Amino acid sequence: MSQKTSVTSTGTSASIPLKDSEMTQKTFNKIALRLLPFLVLCYFAAFLDRVNVGFAALTMREDIGLSATAFGLGSGIFFISYFIFEVPSNLMLARVGARRWIARIMITWGLLSACTAFVWDAKSFLALRFLLGAAEAGFYPGILYYLTQWFPNKRRAQIVGFLLLSNPLATIIGGPVSGLILSGGAHSGLEGWQWLFILEAIPAVILGVIVLLRLPEKVEDVSWLTQQEKKTARKVLDEDFSVRQHKSSVEVSRIFFHPLVLSLALIFLGISMTNATVNFWLPQLIKSAGFSFIATGFLSVIPYVAAVIALLWWGKRSDRKNERVFHIVVPLVLAIAGIAITAFSKGALLNIVGLTMASAGLFAVLPVFWTLPPLFMVGPAAAGGIAVINSIGNLGGFFGPTAMGYVKDLTGDFGQGLLVNVLMLSISLITMLLFASQTGLRNRIITDKNAITKNN
Repeated sequence: MSQKTSVTSTGTSASIPLKDSEMTQKTFNKIALRLLPFLVLCYFAAFLDRVNVGFAALTMREDIGLSATAFGLGSGIFFISYFIFEVPSNLMLARVGARRWIARIMITWGLLSACTAFVWDAKSFLALRFLLGAAEAGFYPGILYYLTQWFPNKRRAQIVGFLLLSNPLATIIGGPVSGLILSGGAHSGLEGWQWLFILEAIPAVILGVIVLLRLPEKVEDVSWLTQQEKKTARKVLDEDFSVRQHKSSVEVSRIFFHPLVLSLALIFLGISMTNATVNFWLPQLIKSAGFSFIATGFLSVIPYVAAVIALLWWGKRSDRKNERVFHIVVPLVLAIAGIAITAFSKGALLNIVGLTMASAGLFAVLPVFWTLPPLFMVGPAAAGGIAVINSIGNLGGFFGPTAMGYVKDLTGDFGQGLLVNVLMLSISLITMLLFASQTGLRNRIITDKNAITKNN
């Protein structure tokens, strides 16, 4: 490429001004206020499934004869089908539009999640979890791709941070609710864990219908922006797109093998593996200290309150400082320390402290991490590339819970399973440092030679 353009780690060009004028600020604040609460609610519904299966296991395992290994495998197999179907799902989203495809995803996963209430043994549990992963495949990267149509890269860490609030909020709200439902026991011929799956699947189906009827595809579709605001938003978005397109006219077929894409996937692998381990096993890690169902539900809130604070503060700080590497490395170090403390602790207090540190680090890193892929990919390649990173990374969602269950059955202890996550997060940390050095992110500048292009 003969023409040179420097791009900062937030994805804006030094040669193309994207200034935060009063009109620009007002316009994107208005868009955020209109879209984000609903998107957070949709993502909240997705994470209720991650929460409820962990709590359901407290009584379901005995009722249907699930070993720790079978539960870990069932929790993780979700991510195998997620991996298989995610890239095709996101490419389909780019073809048919976000509104219809996200609605399809939400309605089908809601129905299948409710069906989990009727599993009767390990095989049926594994089958439903596999189908659920296939149904939900493409949802998160689809939402990320959707956000690229509404917000420029320089604003996206904070925006993604708000979106990811739904994950800890699902535990903050879903944990105590799940504990209360379980403590209520059987009603109308169904056990508490069965009601848990049915009741917490309903929001996904309802929200899916609302998405189909109400979610706008692009700036020009909405009536709540004035014509001037639409012009302002379109100008900023087009400039942001042109900067990234200049750096990355990638063909979709090349995203699967590009080293930068694979590096980002490896970084996310460790993050996702540890996140899944904590999400699925947190109730049992706390319950193992001798707490009741209700106490377990409320104590599970503590790590995720810290995660909410970290999400809100860290992504905003990264945008304000115009810096990415430090804001990815520090949370990874915090998460490694937290998981290590939990692995070696023998008391309930240290368990909670370690899990709180780990949750804060694991969630703080996510909004900053997801600002990196759009620096190298635009358009359909961005949709596919984000899906590749997310799907490969989410294989960690299979290996983490599965390894944890296997080691728990083998040793009778959670600690050694957690050390596997310490190792994977350490690999993510090292890969991130190498990635920053290779791309120039360490100096907050990415040069043309690092871009993904047709000629690479």
